[in-house]
Amino acid sequence: MRIVVTGGAGFIGSHVVDAYVGLGHEVLIIDDLSAGRREQVNPQARLVELDIASPEIGDVLRDFRPEVINHHAAQTSVRNSVSDPLNDCRRNIVGSINLLEAAWQAGVGKIIYISSGGAIYGEPETLPCPEDNPIAADSPYGISKHTVEHYLGLYSTLHGLRYTTLRYGNVYGPRQDPYGEAGVVAIFAAQMLAGEQAVINGTGEQQRDYVYIADVVRANVAALDSGDGTALNIASGVGTSVNEIFALLKAATGYQREAGYGPAKPGETFRIFLDIQRAHDVLGWTPEVPLEEGIAQTVASLR
Repeated sequence: MRIVVTGGAGFIGSHVVDAYVGLGHEVLIIDDLSAGRREQVNPQARLVELDIASPEIGDVLRDFRPEVINHHAAQTSVRNSVSDPLNDCRRNIVGSINLLEAAWQAGVGKIIYISSGGAIYGEPETLPCPEDNPIAADSPYGISKHTVEHYLGLYSTLHGLRYTTLRYGNVYGPRQDPYGEAGVVAIFAAQMLAGEQAVINGTGEQQRDYVYIADVVRANVAALDSGDGTALNIASGVGTSVNEIFALLKAATGYQREAGYGPAKPGETFRIFLDIQRAHDVLGWTPEVPLEEGIAQTVASLR
C-alpha cells in the first residue's frame, strides 16, 4: 500500500519507515528536518521537506494518494512544552488538525496516531496504568497529544476516517539523538562513553516505562491492519527508576563516575508504567526485548 510517515526522518519514524519499506510498501516521508536527519531517510522512500502545519500538505497528499498516514511528527519535549507552550500547540495540535483536514479530503483511509502514554495520564490512579485511567496531563505536551485524540474521534464520526492511537512509553534505542529533546538512555549513554558527568534530575527514584525501538516498530506494523478506533499503550508494562537506568548504563559502558544530581524538572510525572494487555488483545502485540539487551544494543550503536 501507499503510506505517508510524518516525522519519518526522526528516531522512531525512520525505523518505522524501514519496516514498511521492507514489507514492500511505497512510503512517502513528510519531515521538516527540525529534529529528523536526512541521513536516516530510507533510500527507497521519498522525502518531502515540509512542516505539517503548512497549507501545502493537502497538495502532497492529493498527489501521493496514501491509504494510510502514520503520524509521528511532533514537538516531543515535555520541558520545551513548559517553556514554550505556544510552539508546542502549533506543532502538535494545529499541525495535526491541518494534517487530518487534508487527509480526509484526499481520501486517506486510516491514521496511525502517535500519542504519549508517559505524559497524558499525569500521576496515574492505577499502576500499571490502563488506557481508561483518567486523563490528567501535567504538561502542555501531554495536553496537546491527548487533544489530537479527540479530533481523531471527531474526524472518524464526521468523515469516516479510521484511526488507531498508539500511546508510547519511553522509547529508546539506536538513532535516538543524545543531544536532542528527549531520551535519558541516549543522553546518559553518550555522556558516559565520553567520560562526562551524567546528572540525574531530582532524586532518581522517578519511574518510567522503557520500551525498545524494535518492539515499537512491530506495533506500528500491526496497526496497519488492526486496532481501528482504539487507543493502545505500547510499552514494557514495567516501571524502572532513573537510578536503575543509570546503573544499567554504567555497567554497559564501563563508566567510572557516580551520578550527579540536580533539581527536578517541572511538568514531569513522577511515577508511571503502563498496562499493555489491550495491545496484546487487539494487535496480538507484546514487547520482546528485555531492558538489559536493549541498553546493550543502544550503547553498541553509540560506540
